Amino acid sequence: MTANVDVARLRDQFRRMNEIRAFELEAIEAAKDGRVLGAIHPSIGQEAVAVGIVGNLRRDDRLLSTHRGHGHTLAKGAEPRAMMCELFGRVGGNCGGKGGSMHIADFGVGMLGANGVVSANITIASGAAHAIKLLGDDRIVCCLFGDGAINRGPFLEGLNWAKVFALPVLFVCEDNDWAATTRTRAMTAGEGAKARAESLGIAAERVDGNDVGAVDELAREAIARVRGGEGPFLIHAVTFRHTGHTSADPGAYRPAEEVARRIAEEDPIARARAHLELAGVAAADLDADVAQVARAMAEDAAFASAQPYPDADGAFDDVQDVGSPRVMAF
Repeated sequence: MTANVDVARLRDQFRRMNEIRAFELEAIEAAKDGRVLGAIHPSIGQEAVAVGIVGNLRRDDRLLSTHRGHGHTLAKGAEPRAMMCELFGRVGGNCGGKGGSMHIADFGVGMLGANGVVSANITIASGAAHAIKLLGDDRIVCCLFGDGAINRGPFLEGLNWAKVFALPVLFVCEDNDWAATTRTRAMTAGEGAKARAESLGIAAERVDGNDVGAVDELAREAIARVRGGEGPFLIHAVTFRHTGHTSADPGAYRPAEEVARRIAEEDPIARARAHLELAGVAAADLDADVAQVARAMAEDAAFASAQPYPDADGAFDDVQDVGSPRVMAF
């Protein structure tokens, strides 16, 4: 955290990080009791990346996310209640209850979609950025992906295309040290995302992804450079997920002592709280912030649980923009 703390800004970021965590905790409980079907990939522990980076985008900027995208989507401005309905597969969801957790999207806030295919969002982001450049406006695209994604082909393809055509795209490697169940450094040659971006001539910086102030500061600089026409930029944000790969994964492959130590030392919400208390914000006021967002998320989960499932007759609607493939495809 930088020495001069903007208390109002940090307190807002504290609330928003707690909102993301409360959402994830409700989603995990819903998956446990069967209200949510399919995989949930929690982002608990990674909230500072979502808030520090995505919180600096304009509403009309475009966002591409991963299978671990709830926090990014919330930070982009999507409504938590609509997102909860989407996870529950209910009417009122962002995608009508048909996209679920790994494919959630909200075009109204510029969120083009989470993606269940590792690294697939990188080439989509370069395509979206190329479209923006052809249109000639000053929007940018932000694409977040995990450390495992840099070992797949679309990483090279997407970054190469973005550099060759000087596209307005901010790439963010959200490095939580584990590619699913494999420790990243065991399968990644060289110095990682930053070095690989720099080898293509792309400006890149590494940041402590658990320090929301540091992430926020770098993101503002990077976004200004991308929006100003300097071409792509990559942020390598080092963070740590507190849970297993999915809500059903106990994470037994990770040393328990290491997990406990890193959570105790690196939790971004605890760090932000410590800085706020040091700056004079009362602990009771921060407790009230946490309680308020927890109540709101519990209400959203209860609301989602009470909504109907989509009509089966609409299963093929929205599959393509020319209408139902049952009618239009042949």
